[in-house]
Amino acid sequence: MTEAPSRDWQADGLCRGNQAHLFFPPSTIERKEERERRETKARAICAVCPVRRECTEYAMEIREPYGIWGGYTETERRQLIAQGITSL
Repeated sequence: MTEAPSRDWQADGLCRGNQAHLFFPPSTIERKEERERRETKARAICAVCPVRRECTEYAMEIREPYGIWGGYTETERRQLIAQGITSL
């Protein structure tokens, strides 16, 4: 049995707290412009986050299907994995 990847780094993530809504789409319909604005804000937080690398690698390792992780969208992570990139 393989061990689950560590999530200790999450306590240091800048996405914790009130801004978590930026990293995942709302449960209602979101227009393209709204999504782009939300993702831009999330990416700006990721850009200065001290655990960005750990976050990205975790999301890629578990194949996280939703949200912005480490500054990458679901589609971007799938593209990296398809290119054989599994760690940054």
